[in-house]
Amino acid sequence: METASANNEFQSVHDRFRPRVLRYLARLVGEAEAEDLTQSVMLKVSEGLPGFRGDSSVSTWIYSIATNAAMDRLRRKTIQTISETEFESDEGDAPAGPQAPSVEATAIREEMSACIREFIERLPDNYKAVMVLSELEGFKNDEIASILELSLDTVKIRLHRARERLRKDLGLGCSFHRDEDGDLACDRKPTATITVRKRS
Repeated sequence: METASANNEFQSVHDRFRPRVLRYLARLVGEAEAEDLTQSVMLKVSEGLPGFRGDSSVSTWIYSIATNAAMDRLRRKTIQTISETEFESDEGDAPAGPQAPSVEATAIREEMSACIREFIERLPDNYKAVMVLSELEGFKNDEIASILELSLDTVKIRLHRARERLRKDLGLGCSFHRDEDGDLACDRKPTATITVRKRS
């Protein structure tokens, strides 16, 4: 009976979270690799679920597993690799604390167009992870801190810097306008060429 109960519990978790994990990983590593990575993540969830103690929410726990898997994959492929020493060493003197929502953050919440999503996905890995979790997946800052195993201040700093970077890149690459429903939308500028920078 216990085995059947455990299987039912995992099936429920699998059905609920697999589509979300697949979408999340596609944004971090690309659609081509997201499917296989999702299978790996859900296997780890299956193995770890019986011992899950509930120290965090199931959602936070699963996204933490998915994030670690994505970061490992990106590091192995050396895609937009940023050493921990580089980006941690220059974050200490940045202003911490809550930041007022940027125009881009508002635009993302109002209408998450493919154009804006693409520019988020071009961000360096450490910025991309916090932006995807915050703006696309809807996690709060303290939840992001738990998922990424960072301090709350570091999450706030990275979000601030990611939004600043995104604002600059969107300014170069997109034209913002109001659509016929009055919602903020963006169109790619025909000649836009954005270089992915490794450091701000």
